[in-house]
Amino acid sequence: MQFKLIPVIVTAALTSVMTLFVVSHFQEKVPYIGTAAAPQKPPVSYVSYGNNATASAMSVNFESAADASVKAVVHIKTTTAGRTIVANSNDVFSRMFGPQQYYIPPQQESGSGVVVSPDGYIVTNNHVVANGEEVTVTFNNRYTASAKVVGKDPATDIAVLKIDGKSNLDYMEFGNSDDAKLGQWVLAVGYPLTLDATVTAGIISAKGRSIGVNKQQSAIESFIQTDAAVNPGNSGGALVNTNGQLIGINSAIASPTGSYAGYSYAIPSNIVRKAVNDLMQYGTVQRAYMGVSYVDGATASPEMVQKYGLDKTNGVYVSDVKGGAAKAGLAKGDYITHINGQPVNNSSEVQGQIARFHPGDNVSVGYLRNGKSYTTNVLLTNISGNTNIIKAESTIKLLGATFRPMNDEEKSKYYVKGGAVVTDPGHGALAKQAHIRKGFIVTSVNNATIGGVADLQQAMASGRNLQIGGFYPGYQGMSYYALTDVDAFAEE
Repeated sequence: MQFKLIPVIVTAALTSVMTLFVVSHFQEKVPYIGTAAAPQKPPVSYVSYGNNATASAMSVNFESAADASVKAVVHIKTTTAGRTIVANSNDVFSRMFGPQQYYIPPQQESGSGVVVSPDGYIVTNNHVVANGEEVTVTFNNRYTASAKVVGKDPATDIAVLKIDGKSNLDYMEFGNSDDAKLGQWVLAVGYPLTLDATVTAGIISAKGRSIGVNKQQSAIESFIQTDAAVNPGNSGGALVNTNGQLIGINSAIASPTGSYAGYSYAIPSNIVRKAVNDLMQYGTVQRAYMGVSYVDGATASPEMVQKYGLDKTNGVYVSDVKGGAAKAGLAKGDYITHINGQPVNNSSEVQGQIARFHPGDNVSVGYLRNGKSYTTNVLLTNISGNTNIIKAESTIKLLGATFRPMNDEEKSKYYVKGGAVVTDPGHGALAKQAHIRKGFIVTSVNNATIGGVADLQQAMASGRNLQIGGFYPGYQGMSYYALTDVDAFAEE
């Protein structure tokens, strides 16, 4: 049997040798193993009206942007001290043995932040540090330091931290988020799931998105939407373009499970930069208003869409005007199409554009009226209708009463995150309807949490019917007062 196989093996070997000889002499010489030959141009053309259309698929390199970003993105850990809560109950057990006490152990949460100056200023999300009493930051090289909270703004979900005694830190420069384009490659950098610094890549899939995640009164949502993977712990981290510039602060994800499921959302850098500068300079964000109410085609009912022709006209339908908008000539029925030359197609895009300005600034507003285009300049005001600067430590007058922010000692003593103290109840609606006395601490208005006087102003502008919640120092339990048909900004 073995002798019968020998002729077969010899024949197969000779055939292989002859095949190689023919190929090597009659075909172009190419390596059998190694770099693939350059592919031939496919028999297709690009969709173009030009006769000489050319294109090149340029590879995107993230190495430089990623290397610079991880050095400037930090891991933030917040700790809330343990405390004892006394239950204010009137049941039989409490009357016999006294009020029940519960101990809440220390809580720790984590997120990310971005160093934005060489002397240690760090930007993150408000919701990352909102509950924290102690804040520490850890750099990619394991250096860890304590940080103090310079300021927080729930409406934009931005907070600023500061590390003292440091200089020459790696930091990120702000880019122009208006220049971000759909389909543009971006990086998301942060500390997800308590991992070390992590970089993911994706593209910008939408701009000017509002997803309703921020429940604060007068919240600003004009997110950049991407498909870069973002998970819990990424909040406060960087959204970076391929040049290594900060174009957004990662803030939220759309997910039925709580983990990444395809879409993530970042606060545009132009909004972040303005909020950061305000918090550093004034301790609170200077919110500007045009005095316009809108009907948004994205959330309008089919009847409203048909009534106002929202499906036939570009821009944002104006349903009411007051203040600066009314003085500038805008009227109900107009469609706002541009803010300072930038096109706007929904209310979140309008908010996103106005959010970068201060009270006292003038903005150019393009609008349609009866099919014709017009442009006017609108003087922006604060929520009180004037152009005064509001500082975190300022006292303000609302409902005929005077308020001041709580100090850190009071917050620690009463175990609250913030509030506004009534220093003089005055003779207005607060005193006449609610009979609130001096010293009362307001912690909520219409279920919106009050961190200070700026929050109080925004919350009281929500309508003429208000529910004010708070407490009197030295007394157990919360008190709630209903005020009806009031003007919060009236002198009396």
